Amino acid sequence: MNSLESLKIDLKSLVSEETSLAFDLNDTYFEALDGAEVKRGSLHVSVSIRKATGFFELLFHTEGTVIVQCDRCLDDMEQPVETDNRLIVKLGSEYSEEDDIIVVPEDEGILDTSWIIYEFVALVIPIRHVHAPGKCNPAMTKALEELSADRSSDEESDQPIDPRWEKLKNLKV
Repeated sequence: MNSLESLKIDLKSLVSEETSLAFDLNDTYFEALDGAEVKRGSLHVSVSIRKATGFFELLFHTEGTVIVQCDRCLDDMEQPVETDNRLIVKLGSEYSEEDDIIVVPEDEGILDTSWIIYEFVALVIPIRHVHAPGKCNPAMTKALEELSADRSSDEESDQPIDPRWEKLKNLKV
């Protein structure tokens, strides 16, 4: 977990009204978090912190690539990501999260951004991960085509069809 220590921000020690931080995250970061969606990647994160009366405004800019599994061939593929996020942090009695506002215990004053950054990245990854045309694993593509052909030939077999289903087929025009 030592690799994640640098992502903890001590809000009480911030002296200037504007502070900028930058983090370069790699595979060690993703391994330490052990998230379900992303296991590897390379990201650059810039954080701009504005200290105001009663709260801190954090602006995150994250860009880079993450490695996700292709939904079609199951091989790893690079997925570019870029996101801008805003977060409001207040000091309070106990830790809580509501929408874009996080309350950090005042006696600690430390905000751990490791999981927050991971969530920002996971939210911008498209739901469907598919290689560009022609980039999928050829062996898997061939197997998928064969199985798809088998399935369509099963549907067109000469076996008698239950009359109830036959009437439903007539509705399809």
